[in-house]
Amino acid sequence: PSSMRAKMEAHRKNPVCASCHSMLDPLGFALENFDAVGQFRASEGDGVTPIDPSGVMPSGLKFSGPAGFRAALLEQEETFAITLTQKLLTYGLGRGAEYYDMPAVRKIVRDAAPGKYRWSALVSGIVKSVPFQLRRSES
Repeated sequence: PSSMRAKMEAHRKNPVCASCHSMLDPLGFALENFDAVGQFRASEGDGVTPIDPSGVMPSGLKFSGPAGFRAALLEQEETFAITLTQKLLTYGLGRGAEYYDMPAVRKIVRDAAPGKYRWSALVSGIVKSVPFQLRRSES
């Protein structure tokens, strides 16, 4: 396979890989026009194969390129905010977010909603949350 899309398609034929990559790869295609250092490119490394930056969200919503990906994310603003909050909480706690952390995640997202899920509101909510306040650090 010559294009990154074709390589990823071949990779997803492995059932072990496909379980995650079938959801992740289409999202990554939106950013495929950018190389490893962020420089825009219109074609693959061979300089001939055009890059196809289209993809499909897990919900089935289709998009193309970074602008289309952003628009698709904004159509699922709350879902994006929940996922982002879980990932930030994971970082802040130094452990994975567990089922018992979800009430705190929902409260953080609910409280941040009136401000359109501003970054500062999410981070402030995490810092004030019970899981973060009760975390233990290794001494």
